[in-house]
Amino acid sequence: MKLDLAGIKGWLVDLNGVLYVGDHRVEGALEGLEWLRKSGIPCRFATNTTTRSARSMADKLHRFGFDIRADELVTAPQAGVHWLRTHAIRRCHFLLADELRKSEFHEFADADPGQSGAVVIGDIGDSWTYQLMDTAFRHLRKGARLLALHRTRYSQSEDGLRLDIGAIVAGLEYASGQEAVVAGKPSPTFFQRALAELGCAAEEAVMIGDDIDGDIGGARRAGLKTILTRTGKFREELVARSRIVPDLVLPSLALLPAAFGPHTPRG
Repeated sequence: MKLDLAGIKGWLVDLNGVLYVGDHRVEGALEGLEWLRKSGIPCRFATNTTTRSARSMADKLHRFGFDIRADELVTAPQAGVHWLRTHAIRRCHFLLADELRKSEFHEFADADPGQSGAVVIGDIGDSWTYQLMDTAFRHLRKGARLLALHRTRYSQSEDGLRLDIGAIVAGLEYASGQEAVVAGKPSPTFFQRALAELGCAAEEAVMIGDDIDGDIGGARRAGLKTILTRTGKFREELVARSRIVPDLVLPSLALLPAAFGPHTPRG
């Protein structure tokens, strides 16, 4: 099956699982990205990663051989900062990786329960404890909003699927009786910000991702066309159980030329 390249004015590409997994580049990803660049259509790269700053992410991508600039990244931490600024929240309780706290959220102050406007949750790896969750709960009980940089159920590592922070967020929602604000994928506002970066309407953009829920489901609800890759966290049985139907399924990014056919570069 081929898709029509006409009318497409923006590519939005997931990172982990599509371009790389862990410390290894996905086979064919470099060639697929080269084809995207030659199309002349603007690209942005969407990620829910909350362990690195945008600059650090760009450095990692460069080590893999990808020519992707930091200003081409649309990240969940950036969306979280935007939400805090929009709601005039200056004091928070943070559950974030140290690098992210210092780089992306440096303008905000730490606060005690009763003084914080938000509990901001990202990925802190294996550091989760009952005490951390109980402290977050006490902030929420005293009026803080629950801001999840994302609520991904599971992530892909080099040794398989691993539990992600969605379970932590769900537990705090249950205990506090408060629904989390989600900054990253699959939040509609995340995709709206990405579209603004691309300078096109939703129906003119294509999201390429490996996550049937966060990438494909979120993008479809926002009105984008979608391509699901059979890389990263893709699992046939999970897709079969889902009601989400992508516009196209490809083995990897390398098969983009075969799906779209030849094109005349626009720039």
